Amino acid sequence: MGRLIDMAISTHSETASTRSDLPPFSLGVCSWSLQVSSVAELKRLLDGLGVNTAQIACGDPHHASWIEGDSMPAAALASGIKLSGAMLGFAGEDYTSPATIKATGGFGDPATRGERIERLKWGLARTRELKLTDLTLHAGFIPEPGDADRKAFLDTLALAGDLAAEQGVVLAFETGQEPASLLKTTLDELKCPNIKVNFDPANMLLYNMGDPIAAVELLAGSIRSVHVKDAIRPRVTGAWGEEVPLGRGEVNIAGFTAALKSTGYAGPLIIEREVGDQAARIRDIAAGLDLLRRILSE
Repeated sequence: MGRLIDMAISTHSETASTRSDLPPFSLGVCSWSLQVSSVAELKRLLDGLGVNTAQIACGDPHHASWIEGDSMPAAALASGIKLSGAMLGFAGEDYTSPATIKATGGFGDPATRGERIERLKWGLARTRELKLTDLTLHAGFIPEPGDADRKAFLDTLALAGDLAAEQGVVLAFETGQEPASLLKTTLDELKCPNIKVNFDPANMLLYNMGDPIAAVELLAGSIRSVHVKDAIRPRVTGAWGEEVPLGRGEVNIAGFTAALKSTGYAGPLIIEREVGDQAARIRDIAAGLDLLRRILSE
């Protein structure tokens, strides 16, 4: 795209005491999946689950707000929790249906791109305050080649990549809204070395966008981080699929982890659960952690 900032992300990684400390395939949980409102509560629930790794929400309207406010990064760093990365959502993203999130998600709507770039700048600063080098977000539904809005959309993603590179941050876009082939084509066209993929196999099923395991193989060189989640494909066109506890859906969690290993992925496995009240989520996450431990031990 011609707007690459040739920065060595690794020079920033030397100052981060978080992701680089995690052994391959460390198990963790998304902070927003636990519906916590404070770092102390996050630490307590992680301890109860027998893990000490989390991907942490920056503090946005969709994923979480923190009672610590601007002091959240300091509290998180003092907690002893190992952080795999940060997550940013945008105000106004509407997940009522696939159609509503297509209209409102990420950088998809030209009318909100400017304000969301400004929010991204805040998220990047928050990521650095957390001494992290990874920020995950939904880019929005990527226009197909030939679509009239594709160039403007990709220009926005390139700008986001440039802003992240200035801060020494890797942006990892969530999979799911598009086939893996379109995502790979887009990454190849962008040629932004610090734009990668946060791979969520369940999202591909929820949006009915192909085979997650085949997608791992296609996107192998770009997978920076992983959300472990399970789902069943939609039975009605235009509707959501159903998110289910790990091992009860169509992902094939054992096959998924094997595919990650075979392609050289060596990052953490972070469970995301976005259905149910807090108690139900904790039960499902605990069972999911047990499942992953069994799979990895084999």
